Amino acid sequence: MGDEELDAIRAQRLAEMQKQYGSSDQKAQGEAQEERRRQEEDMKNSILAQIMDQSARARLNTLKISKPEKAQMVEQMIIRMAQMGQIPGKLDDTQLVQLLESVNRQMPRSTSAVKFDRRRTAIDSDDEDYGL
Repeated sequence: MGDEELDAIRAQRLAEMQKQYGSSDQKAQGEAQEERRRQEEDMKNSILAQIMDQSARARLNTLKISKPEKAQMVEQMIIRMAQMGQIPGKLDDTQLVQLLESVNRQMPRSTSAVKFDRRRTAIDSDDEDYGL
């Protein structure tokens, strides 16, 4: 083997090693971000558990299932209100309902309409005589 062939093999092996270690670096960064996200979620849930009673938490979780973006916005708003001292005690279900109603009044309504267009075809059974 010549020096040129050895250099080519070394360069190829170096590129493979860099690729291998580079991808593990990205995995480590992804895992670190996921861990940070989990910690933030745990911290948010612990704050909400301290601020809200059980029935209000249940209502918020139900909202989270049906409208996750709205629930996230309400969670952030409740946490900010608690940090600024606007919530004196635990937030109960009736207070949460009032808060949600005020949010609904402030948010613009999205209009969605479903149109059902039934087109008749030659094989449509509506025109048939059913032997009556």
